[in-house]
Amino acid sequence: MRFVLTGEQREFARSLDALLRAADTPGVLRAWAAGDHGPGRALWRRLGDAGVFALAVPEAYGGVGPLPVETAVACVELGRYAVPGPVAETLAAGVLLAGAGGPAAKEWLPGIASGAAMLSLRLPGHGPYALDADAADAVFTVDGDGLRRAPGPGELSVSADPARRLFRPDPGGEPVAGGRAVEAASRAAGDWASFATAALALGCGEELLRATVAYVRQRRQFGVPVGSFQAVKHRLADTLLGLEFASPLLYGAAVELTEELSGGRAGAGSPGAGAGIGSGTGPAEGTPGSGLGTGWGAGSLGAGSGTGSLGSGSRTGPGMGALGAGAAVAAAKAAAGEAGYAAARTALQLHGAIGYTEELDLAWWLRRARPLRDAWGTPSACRARVLAG
Repeated sequence: MRFVLTGEQREFARSLDALLRAADTPGVLRAWAAGDHGPGRALWRRLGDAGVFALAVPEAYGGVGPLPVETAVACVELGRYAVPGPVAETLAAGVLLAGAGGPAAKEWLPGIASGAAMLSLRLPGHGPYALDADAADAVFTVDGDGLRRAPGPGELSVSADPARRLFRPDPGGEPVAGGRAVEAASRAAGDWASFATAALALGCGEELLRATVAYVRQRRQFGVPVGSFQAVKHRLADTLLGLEFASPLLYGAAVELTEELSGGRAGAGSPGAGAGIGSGTGPAEGTPGSGLGTGWGAGSLGAGSGTGSLGSGSRTGPGMGALGAGAAVAAAKAAAGEAGYAAARTALQLHGAIGYTEELDLAWWLRRARPLRDAWGTPSACRARVLAG
């Protein structure tokens, strides 16, 4: 199966690339890690103006979604530039609040769509942390069938990435909604958070590979570029293969999310959303350690074989078949997370000692790869979800 971006989606990706290239994201990351959220919030509003956060918000609340395919396109670009802030969490909050309904949806969803609101989440089965809760306008937590707004960000915990600040939200808080609708919305939000994080991890890995290829072309040993050594070529090729194999799984997951929302095969113009990867173990980020994407059609999202837009054809592609949306998202998350982390290990080894320095901008991507791998579903949890079907 080959997924092909439409002209509009390619232009959307190019517009985000141009916006982020001019934004000095390394400087924004350094300020964010130091607790200065001003540059990050300014960039967030520009992304809102570009329509990024409206992709997860229904039209009734000022959005254009939910649109999984465009969300993947956007998050891959944001991952390439390591945009700080609770990106996946805010997108997932749009799905959560839309599903739960009530006054909170009317209060927060228009702000999410416009980029005026930044939200964070803590969901059952995904660990005790809320990302960047100190910068968020609100933190929502789900316990059982109850949705609450946390009274405060809570205690700060250590993360492998200083620009991904983890908080344990204060207990209690104002009840927002309850019942089975919250349970279903929580599962859907967990899927969207995992899906968006997979796209961020893929973009992060692609940037790490791009920067490493550029470096080994200009670094010389024994009078030749180190990139000409066979061992280096093999390592880079393995990294590329991992990212290339993760890419169609991400796109296949978006197809499944779209079909699940539409209640069957998606036709032209069908939006997408998702439900149910709730088995992840959460953002295990407390301890440091241990183009490539092919693209697809906007709106017309079926699983087509061959080239063209994704509106028809057999479901024979990689990672598809009998998988439902939750399992497809889990497969994409496991593959993209592992591929992004492998790209970080390759980048660190091939950059040599300079890869350890704080002054190297790439260090922010190196630190980000493992937390993205483990947030919203570790590889082992995601593989178990795939096996469960």
